[in-house]
Amino acid sequence: MKHSLYAPLALCAALCAAMPAHAQQAGQWLFRGGVMSIIPDVTSDDLSAPTVPGAKIDVESATTVAGGISYMLTDNWSVDLPLAWPLKHHIKGAGSIAGSGEIGTTKVAPATLFAQYRFFEAQAQVRPYVGLGLTYAIFFDETANGTLTALTDPGGAGTTMKIKDHFGLTPQVGLTYAVNDKVFVEGMVAKSLLKTTTTLSTGQSIETKLNPWTLGLYVGWKY
Repeated sequence: MKHSLYAPLALCAALCAAMPAHAQQAGQWLFRGGVMSIIPDVTSDDLSAPTVPGAKIDVESATTVAGGISYMLTDNWSVDLPLAWPLKHHIKGAGSIAGSGEIGTTKVAPATLFAQYRFFEAQAQVRPYVGLGLTYAIFFDETANGTLTALTDPGGAGTTMKIKDHFGLTPQVGLTYAVNDKVFVEGMVAKSLLKTTTTLSTGQSIETKLNPWTLGLYVGWKY
């Protein structure tokens, strides 16, 4: 009787041992690499006078090589640091100057630190997660073109611009899928609540809510 009871238990233990371990558990490092797109959801105030009344701006999307590092504090809680090559965004006219086309460009390096909660057990093959981060958007290499000069300083030597760096909260949702005990794929969506001020060399300024969506798709490795 004992032998008949031990046999299925031993078989079950052997099968469990043979199953691949997909754990994302306390003390583990997760590295990833892939691509990331930032899609601004722009709400622009009017450019201050003197300029064309009702002049606003819009910002186009950009995609870059990206990745990140996560550290599992517990089986469910992690901290995450995204990494990305700086993005170049094209700025174009909107509102009353919507037909003017591109008026400048800027590069941006978004620095974010997330706290994340991962659902399900550490061994689960699929683990959705939610996160909340603080983003610091660093703008640099701002370049204005002749169209902006014509709108703000006709006949002038050339308008330049500076975009103010700014902090913003970033909620996030994502999912990881364990391919095997080391490799995983990950997708995530985030929304940064970010606004900034652009100041021109000619004295005008404009307040803009950028509020960008971020989409990321990665392949990762657990260590």
